[in-house]
Parts: sequence; structure tokens; C-alpha cells
Amino acid sequence: MLDAAACVGTHDLVLLTLDTLRFDVAERALLEGRTPWLSALLDRTPARAWERRHTPGSFTWAAHQAFFAGFLPTPIEPGPHPRLFAMAFAGSETTTEQTAVFDAPDLVSGLRGRGYHTICAGGVGFFNEQTPLGRVLPELFDEHRWCPEFGVTARDSTRSQVAWACERIAAQPDDRRVFCFVNVSALHQPNCHYLPGRERDDPETQAAALAYVDGELGPLFEALRRRAPVLAIVCSDHGTAYGEQGHVGHRLAHPVVWEVPYAEVLLPQILHVEAEQ
Repeated sequence: MLDAAACVGTHDLVLLTLDTLRFDVAERALLEGRTPWLSALLDRTPARAWERRHTPGSFTWAAHQAFFAGFLPTPIEPGPHPRLFAMAFAGSETTTEQTAVFDAPDLVSGLRGRGYHTICAGGVGFFNEQTPLGRVLPELFDEHRWCPEFGVTARDSTRSQVAWACERIAAQPDDRRVFCFVNVSALHQPNCHYLPGRERDDPETQAAALAYVDGELGPLFEALRRRAPVLAIVCSDHGTAYGEQGHVGHRLAHPVVWEVPYAEVLLPQILHVEAEQ
């Protein structure tokens, strides 16, 4: 576990949720060389690969409510497992000196109280701001945006999300720390449009969507690293079933839903000298 307590105040933070990405799809794409940007990121982690974890929720709403309360995906080995972030409450058995603890109801407002500017690039329906329910999570943030170009049916959704996030990051003073959250929608159904001729989603079409996403993430992390060192968390919120034992979709108890890819990593600031080289 990284020392999140030491990072708060000195590092920008990014939480990137690859919505609905299955662990087996992420692992296979990595082994097949289809995600070179994510592979380079994972090379900075001890395992140099995706970590298999259990999600705290089987669908987007439940998982993100848990994430923003400090309950990120849990290592699959028996615990207890110390957490990066926690909201103060009595009796916590997963809080250590390396845990960043906030006397706040959620991570977003906790970071705001430590001087962070918080940014949300919405993706799937629970972030689309079109209904009272779709506004609950985005409105935790200082800045939030959703538009059809960010949504699940947009072929270039990740590019649009990253471009807006980079614009808002660039608007912040260099001495103001940033927490950037992006809910990547491209992995969610429908994703069959990432393979020409396909009309139904399956693990292959999700892998194609992941390859597309991989090619769009670089500018976001470069924008953050030009400002400060970065604590980055990249994970799925849940997986999904494509017919296993008759199951389709998520919000159900099946390994393809509960097992998710996870990575946490510290990234150094890109200094101007490095950029010129």
C-alpha cells in the first residue's frame, strides 16, 4: 500500500474508473500487448500487472458510493487490508498511519477541505446529470460535466472526456492541488461498435473498447504530471456477464462481476528539463 497520508497536499490525485471492465478482459489485453499505455503504467507497480481485487459493489452506483467513502476494491487475499483513504469513524480496522483520514462524509469533500480543487468528468448514466439521481455523485465536485459526447454510445467518448479534464486542469494555478475523477464510459455496453460488423457485446468487443481507451489516456496524465507528482488509482468499478451460466449484465453475484482490475501508483512530476529532452 502507498503512503496516501504523506501524499495529500503534495500530490495531485486521479481516480480513473474503467466502468464495467472485467478482470479477465483487462489481463488478456495486457498479455496480448493491446494496451501499451496501461502496460507502461503497470510497469511502475510492484506486480507489473493488473492486481485482481474484489469490488465493493456489483454496479456503478453502489461501487462509486463505496469508493468515495474510502472503500476502493479490496485485495482478494484474506485481510484485513489497510486502505489508502478513510472517512473518520470509530472502530475502523483498516486505517493505519499511511491512510489519509478525513473528518468528512466523503473523499471529495475531504480533499476539498485540504485545499484540493475537485473535477469530475462524467460517463455512464449515474453521472449524466439528467435526473436527480444522475446529479448526486457529480455534484460532490467543484466542477463536473457530462454531455452526450461523454456517454456510452459515443464512439470517441474517452477522447472527449480527457480533453475536457485537461482543459479544467490547465485552468488551475500550479500551486493548487487537484483531484481529478474520470468515469470512463467506453467499456460499458454498448461496446460492440469498437469491432466493425459486431452487433452484440462480448469479451472481444470490450477488449477492443479497452484498446481504444488505452490510446486516449496519455494526455490526461501528462497534464497532471506537469503540475505536480501524482497519486493515481486506475480500476474498474465492476465487471459484467456475457452469458456465463446464463447471466447477462451486472448487479449480480458472479466472479466476472466481482473480480476487477486495480492499480495504484505514484508518478513523478515531469520537470521542464525532462520535457525538453
